[in-house]
Amino acid sequence: MDVFVDTAVGDVRDPYPEYHARLRKAPVQIVEQFGFDNYVAFGYEGVDAVFKDSETFSATVFEQSIVLVFGPTILAMDGHEHIAHRSVIASAFRLKALEDWKTQLIEPIVHQLLDRIASRGEAELVKELNFRFPIQVIARMLGIPTEDSGMFVRRSMEMISIAVNVDRGLQASAALRDYLAPIVEERRREPKDDLISVLATAEVDGHRLPDEHIYGFLRLLLPAGAETTYRLLGTLTFALLTNPAQLDEVRADRSLMPKAIEEALRWESPVQQTAREVMKDGVVLGGVPVPKGNAISVSIGSANRDETKYADPDAYDLHRDGPPHLAFGGGAHFCLGAHLGRLETTVAMNAILDRLEDIRLEPGDADPHVHGQAFRSPTSIPVRFRPER
Repeated sequence: MDVFVDTAVGDVRDPYPEYHARLRKAPVQIVEQFGFDNYVAFGYEGVDAVFKDSETFSATVFEQSIVLVFGPTILAMDGHEHIAHRSVIASAFRLKALEDWKTQLIEPIVHQLLDRIASRGEAELVKELNFRFPIQVIARMLGIPTEDSGMFVRRSMEMISIAVNVDRGLQASAALRDYLAPIVEERRREPKDDLISVLATAEVDGHRLPDEHIYGFLRLLLPAGAETTYRLLGTLTFALLTNPAQLDEVRADRSLMPKAIEEALRWESPVQQTAREVMKDGVVLGGVPVPKGNAISVSIGSANRDETKYADPDAYDLHRDGPPHLAFGGGAHFCLGAHLGRLETTVAMNAILDRLEDIRLEPGDADPHVHGQAFRSPTSIPVRFRPER
């Protein structure tokens, strides 16, 4: 948790005034980042266009960053290669398959965690529920021992934080490979009903997946599978607790839960930015020429609060009108785990409302708020509620 907060999040409380100022100036700008001038799309239309056109805007930009620590990963693939590798694991995240995971894993895990706090009348939900819950779910789906999930996610977060500590990121990558190698080999010999077995026995274009591709998938799945849900659940909980009238609406009418979740994703996108490489000449985005070979960053957080698309965009409003949010990206690289994240969040939020009666934010000396730059979510949600008898 400390590694996650200190390095992966970014020490920013409210990036949105700057986003609004930049977007009012121009939807695409050249911005200095990490000592270099980079093109950045801040507006909804530009970000949406980049996501939808993978031929012009390529994910191979990540070959010099993410791939260095994760290994071969679908995040950095395009075209047939991306489709073929994505299909290997996609079946496990389809809605029908997720319904099985829901009853076998998701519901039991969230109630086991709530059992520990429901009788107390108070809790700090981020550390006691939000962070633990999706990590345990994805660890069980992968088929790694539950007692190892803490180590696995810590190493994953160390890899994510490579921008601030290169050596630690590379060491974590190597350590995870060493940990995974005997498990992958065992699943090849004796497959089980888990995602590691799926990868260990999968074929792409008639050939077994190379080991490094399997490790790349696995290095990605746990942080990706855990992180979005951890952040989304925290943001949704915080949003409803700080908007009591909307909390009461959702508590009384659970059919509003999908709207509440989608608005949380728009209001505070768990992942705030990503990047692509321009692959064609003559590209103009938001009225700005972007030369072939240049990287372009897309500000998901800014796009989801674009004042030309959403009225009063800084407010959380589950009855909001407007275009679909871009928190899960779009096009060929639309987030593979989107259905899982939504399902986990729905199950957890319903369980919270069912079991932690009269729940309310109780900050005390704390200062709970949504925090972060590249990734955003609350780092603390202290609450009180009626103790369960």
